[in-house]
Amino acid sequence: IVSIGESVFNNCTSLASVSIPDGVTSIGGGAFNGCSSLTSINIPDGVTSIGSDAFSGCSGLTSINIPDGVTSIENDAFYQCHNLTSITLPEGLQKIGDAAFISCNNLTTITIPESVTKIGSQAFDFSGIKELYCKPTTPPTISNMNLFHYSGIAGRTIYVPRASVEAYKSAEGWSEYASAIVGYDF
Repeated sequence: IVSIGESVFNNCTSLASVSIPDGVTSIGGGAFNGCSSLTSINIPDGVTSIGSDAFSGCSGLTSINIPDGVTSIENDAFYQCHNLTSITLPEGLQKIGDAAFISCNNLTTITIPESVTKIGSQAFDFSGIKELYCKPTTPPTISNMNLFHYSGIAGRTIYVPRASVEAYKSAEGWSEYASAIVGYDF
């Protein structure tokens, strides 16, 4: 097996845990969509992409470690993972898709790796994120210039490298969050 196909476990509401075998390189769109009882999943090191809606609606999922080989997390990948409290994004990740973590109500902190160059529109909207640690020295491009479009910036802090504070505050898309941008020593 080299890939988990699109929608292969779609709405398997009794599926509680999954161990993806070594050799798998991609998780297709909607692969585990609606698997509301899924509480744990092991993603092997060989995986390089997580498709759109791959874990959308996995409301039982509380934490997930994404391996170092993953370079893209596509649109809505973790949409409505209401109980997700912890996620580790790997160095080497380049793209976070539109609404990737939208409606992750209990995800309060997330760290964007230095390698990320693009963050999709409303990637963190309606989430519980209070602290966004953004390691890239060059501000990533934000699609449609919104990270928290509807849920706003109130009560949130965006930590960026100290030497890059002014670059973030003046960058397109980031400038609307200037009041929340703070320098940090990573």
